[in-house]
Amino acid sequence: MNKAEEFIQSRLQQRAEKGILRILSSKPLLVDFSSNDYLGFARSAELKTISAATLTQITDYKNGATGSRLLNGNHIFTEETEQAIANFHHAEAGLIFNSGYDANIGLISSLAQRGDTIIADELIHASLIDGARLSHANRYTFKHNDLNELEAKLRVSKGNVYILIESIYSMDGDFAPITEISKLCKQYQANLIVDEAHALGIFGSQGSGVVQMLGLEQDIFARIVTFGKALGCHGAIVLGSKNLRNYLINFARSFIYTTAAPIHSITTINSAYQMLIKTDYTKQIEHKIRLYKSLLKDTAIPTIESTSTIQTVLYNNVNDAKLAAQTLQSKGLDVRAILSPTVAKGKERLRICLHLFNSDQEIEMLVNELKKLKYE
Repeated sequence: MNKAEEFIQSRLQQRAEKGILRILSSKPLLVDFSSNDYLGFARSAELKTISAATLTQITDYKNGATGSRLLNGNHIFTEETEQAIANFHHAEAGLIFNSGYDANIGLISSLAQRGDTIIADELIHASLIDGARLSHANRYTFKHNDLNELEAKLRVSKGNVYILIESIYSMDGDFAPITEISKLCKQYQANLIVDEAHALGIFGSQGSGVVQMLGLEQDIFARIVTFGKALGCHGAIVLGSKNLRNYLINFARSFIYTTAAPIHSITTINSAYQMLIKTDYTKQIEHKIRLYKSLLKDTAIPTIESTSTIQTVLYNNVNDAKLAAQTLQSKGLDVRAILSPTVAKGKERLRICLHLFNSDQEIEMLVNELKKLKYE
């Protein structure tokens, strides 16, 4: 075994000994409480039908894009879809990326230059962190949702300043204080970038997101809207000015140097937005969230306050979180443990996702099983 293989084996062994070795699994469970398919679009027969009908109207599409969009992989339907999505979100323009990860690393790494400053909430997604690392900017973090610490970092910032937050945080399910952060950005002439991955379809009129729910569209420098959660598709779009769109086309490496998404993927995204426009699902999903929280009320189960589809049960150590997840899975409930390093050590938890397709009876069953678990 050469040194590289020895290194690989050693790192894997370390994780196995700590009980945090990741493995892939395709084992189906009865009741989904773990996926990001909040509105059930990924399993939607209606979405398949609309997408197939839309695809028949496009006569010149190929199975694959055949190249990057700057070569021969662009299509007028993709550009029309980008503008339609931008209009839906009250933005001037938008640019589709192949994934939320690609969107975040492309946006952040290309924008922030040497001498600029990035200030990020400590709980932002790994893709935003990686985008910041790829830049040459000065980088700071502030304690989660701590406006005082954010302002302290703003006071010492130099160059163009970019603030990175999520509207709904993916592990805790809580809101960012976007209105207050936006005011600080105006005061210090900073640029606010908001990842709306877990807000699309859940908050705002027609599920347009938290930024629009708060009426802050014109105050946000850029929004990242991801299609792989509530829309049940794949990809993401960066929303902002026409200048920003043109800049990303020229400088975002994760856009420039990758094969474009195929047209059948774009039609699914387009069709999912048609469904959002046709039906406002926010009240329906709100009912599921209220039901879960009401059933959990007055219990000793340790949680993080959240009014989103993402709910947590804290265990604060690897073994207890894994055992709790295994117990629920043995009952046919697909609940997963989130372990370090995805969350900080000592912040291990069950991450519970609520969906429109979860019946009230299934949610009641979940809470009843949670009540049977041990908590310290």
